[in-house]
Amino acid sequence: ERQSVKRKGGRDGFERQSGGVGGKKASRGGGQPDGGQRKSAMKDGKGTGKAKKHWRPYKQSVMAGSQKEGKGFSLWRKQKIQLEYKKLLRKQKKPSTVNEDLYKDNYPEHLKHLYLAEEEMLKKKEESRKPRANVNPEVLEEEPVVMPKRKQKKKTSNQKAKEEYEKVQLERARKREEAEKRRKQREEAKELYKKKKMESYKVLSTKTKKGQPNFNVQMEYLLQKIQENA
Repeated sequence: ERQSVKRKGGRDGFERQSGGVGGKKASRGGGQPDGGQRKSAMKDGKGTGKAKKHWRPYKQSVMAGSQKEGKGFSLWRKQKIQLEYKKLLRKQKKPSTVNEDLYKDNYPEHLKHLYLAEEEMLKKKEESRKPRANVNPEVLEEEPVVMPKRKQKKKTSNQKAKEEYEKVQLERARKREEAEKRRKQREEAKELYKKKKMESYKVLSTKTKKGQPNFNVQMEYLLQKIQENA
C-alpha cells in the first residue's frame, strides 16, 4: 500500500499516514499517549514537573500565650514591675516613726560629733516645749507674752471681689444720704423764702378804708428792712 507523508505544525513534526482504513485509526491515536497513561503519570508527579505539597500543622511557639492573648512573658514581667512599684509607693506613704535609739548606735565614727550635736538640739527643743512647773506664777504674769507674727494669707480673687463690692455699696449709701440731706435743705429754704415773701406781700398790699394803698405801713416796712441789712 502506498503511504503518504503529511506535514503538521505541532510538536510531532512529520507524521506518516497510511492510505488504508487502518491508517486513519493509527493517525488518530499515534501522536499522543493514552488517557490512562496520562493519569498514572500525573499521580506519580513526574509528568507535571512540580512536587506535591503536603499539609503540615503550625509549629507552636516556645512560650505559652502572646501579646494579643494577654499572657506573654513581656506582659508578666511588666505586671511584676508594676506590683513592686505599688508596694514601694505604699511604704513611702506610711508615716515614718522616729526611733529613740536613732542617734546612739547607728551613726559612723567620723560623723559622731554632728549626730550628738543634733541630739542635744532636739532635747533642748523638747524641754522648751514642756511647761515650767518650778517658776513662780507672779513672774510669769510680769513677763510680757510675745505672740509670733502670723503671715497674712493671700486673699483669693473671690474675697477681693467681695471686699470691692462692699466698698462700692458703702460709697453709694453715703452718696444717697448726702443727696437726701441736700434735698431737705433746699425744700426748707424754699418754704422759708415763700413764707417771707408772703409776709412782705401782706404788709405791702395793705390798703386804707377808702381802698387806697397804705403808704405809712409800706414806709415803716422798708425802713425796718434797711435797718436789718445795715
